Amino acid sequence: MENTAKQVTSGWKRLSSLLVQGGRPEPTPEEGSFVNAPVTRGSTVLFPSLAAMKEQGLRSHEHELIYGAMGSPIQHELEKLIALIEGGTHSQVVSSGLAACTLPLLAFLNAGDHLLLPDSVYGPTRRFAGTMLARLGIETSYYAPLANEATIAGMMRDNTRVVFAESPGSHTFEVQDVPMLARVAHERNALLMLDNTWGIGIFQPFRHGVDVSIQALTKYPAGHSDVIAGAITVADGALWKDLRDAAIQIGQLAGPDDCWLTLRGLRTMAVRLERQAQSALLVAQWLRGRPEVARVLHPAFEECPGHEFWRRDFEGASSLFGVELRADLSVAAMRDMIDALALFGIGASWGGYESLVLPTTGGVRRSLPDAMPEGPSFRLHIGLEDPNDLIADLEGGLEVLRASLAG
Repeated sequence: MENTAKQVTSGWKRLSSLLVQGGRPEPTPEEGSFVNAPVTRGSTVLFPSLAAMKEQGLRSHEHELIYGAMGSPIQHELEKLIALIEGGTHSQVVSSGLAACTLPLLAFLNAGDHLLLPDSVYGPTRRFAGTMLARLGIETSYYAPLANEATIAGMMRDNTRVVFAESPGSHTFEVQDVPMLARVAHERNALLMLDNTWGIGIFQPFRHGVDVSIQALTKYPAGHSDVIAGAITVADGALWKDLRDAAIQIGQLAGPDDCWLTLRGLRTMAVRLERQAQSALLVAQWLRGRPEVARVLHPAFEECPGHEFWRRDFEGASSLFGVELRADLSVAAMRDMIDALALFGIGASWGGYESLVLPTTGGVRRSLPDAMPEGPSFRLHIGLEDPNDLIADLEGGLEVLRASLAG
């Protein structure tokens, strides 16, 4: 387990200097400057002449100040840093993680196209595909997240334009074979998009064949549960042009205050996540040994579906994982356990400094058979609390679970 523990935290150390130094404006030689870039709020940009206004307007694909709805200076600094973290060339910051999932689908799909989504995809992304994309004449098929190359190739059609991946998958934590998906997609002239929120900084999407990488900046980058924002990153100039044009046409951006808070959160992300990853591994190992637990869905564990791809492709692990209880335990008893926890907040989202718990049984939709855990299940996000205190809290919750069954 020692080598696994090293891999869980190795990527965060590599990120530290980049997060501190990247995305900061260069100081002028004549004047000093604050360490942090200032927040600049505004809508209208004034130009010295009509010619200057026209010239600046032609630079909408660059990080230039043109109009407030096309981005602010602090948004541009954030975009530069996200592109560095992801290993891309350009990044577009948007209003939410969900907007980061939906904007590229709108940018790169047309009426009559076909989309492949993993059955483990984030629920709101599934909802968007089944409602708005369907109304636009775009058909969606769902594939098993661990489907092999032959199966994926067999699902590709002449009009398949996008293969979408999310690794690990929402709630069930399957780690996908991203290089294989890229190979199949590219052989048929389709794009591979990846929701890389769990893997920010520890999975380099463009090294593994991804064309469009998606981040919910709400999670680890902001890190303090007080921001809603997202980002889409590419490494190809032609894709950037189409993506940027779509963002401008739809009016997608993030406010300057949210961008500033996210930049501030990123400065400490490596330190936070190294600690949270270590704590999550300790808590997950403890749960793994409990008699009430059937499986711990942590990608660093062999029993997690797709573990071999995590070990091959990732440079670390996140602090979010799933727990499946024994099949003979009741959902009602699990709910009593969750209600009894004191240190774990009950709520959606994750990635902040605080620990969270969320039941997944009954709240997850799947299209394919045998995709859900057999027993009651829940998701844990491990924050910055002492892991021993979190273990004690979970131990108390499991005592309530057993008492509920006995009653």
